[in-house]
Amino acid sequence: MHKIVVLDGYTLNPGDISWEELKTYGEVILYDPTEPEDVIQRIGDCDIVLTNKTLLTGEMIQTCPNIRYIGCLSTGYNVVDLKTAGEWGIVVTNIPSYGTEAVAQHTMALLLEIASKVGMHSDAVHAGQWTECSDFCFWNAPLFELAGKTMGIIGYGAIGQAVGRKAEAFNMEVLAYSPSMPAGMESEHCHKASIEEIYEKADVITLHCPLNEENKEMINKETIEKMKPGVIILNTGRGGLIRETDLKEALNSGRVGAAGLDVASSEPISADNPLLQAKNLWLTPHIAWAARETRQRLMDMAIDNVRAFTEGHPIHQVN
Repeated sequence: MHKIVVLDGYTLNPGDISWEELKTYGEVILYDPTEPEDVIQRIGDCDIVLTNKTLLTGEMIQTCPNIRYIGCLSTGYNVVDLKTAGEWGIVVTNIPSYGTEAVAQHTMALLLEIASKVGMHSDAVHAGQWTECSDFCFWNAPLFELAGKTMGIIGYGAIGQAVGRKAEAFNMEVLAYSPSMPAGMESEHCHKASIEEIYEKADVITLHCPLNEENKEMINKETIEKMKPGVIILNTGRGGLIRETDLKEALNSGRVGAAGLDVASSEPISADNPLLQAKNLWLTPHIAWAARETRQRLMDMAIDNVRAFTEGHPIHQVN
């Protein structure tokens, strides 16, 4: 009988989906959340550990010798010391490609809000501005069409491609950057481009690449200077792709026309984050992945990962 501990399950499941199927593979102990000082005690003698954002260091892993499997409840697995896990014969898995459509949808939602400002004007109507208006309509900020604009997509994996399809549906032109993008993925309105071409030609730049040392803070004062004046920047990837102080300054000066972000360099966002002092910024709390259907898919895949491990043929192993 396996003993399974979930260190931080609330974000995945605040109560609208079920852990019941997981219980068919062993005794399940749920925690929400787990502080670093409590990790070792809570894992105890469990052999299966599930974590979303709770860090599992090498020391923690070595102090809990019963662990045989660590399942990340996310695509990213940087919270686990893979080297130590491998040395101790522990299988580590992740959940790939569970949120493609939800993240692409949220990306377009940010862009549509910037273009049409639905929320802003709904708030204005509820505040009485339409009732008091002398004309049949009003608008409090410039509105614009997406049709005919060029979207530059940096990172053309599953999510980038889904965003590209949606952009084309709005009659946008798409420039896509990926080191491994095959020529066959190009179309009449979607073309492979370098990052430099995207900086030069795109009206909208959206980030869908993994964060690494090569692209950390790739959006910064120097690269913004290469972009079109008034460019729109979207990021539903990782906050570290942007140098936030530089983006704040570019937004406040008008060099960047607007930005729509679902991520920050540290999360939850700190009170002194420069983005909170930026103009024309739409900022959501890392919720692009959080549609109920998406979280159910994540849950199903996490349980499939546990099942495959218990049957002796792990899937989605990352170490």
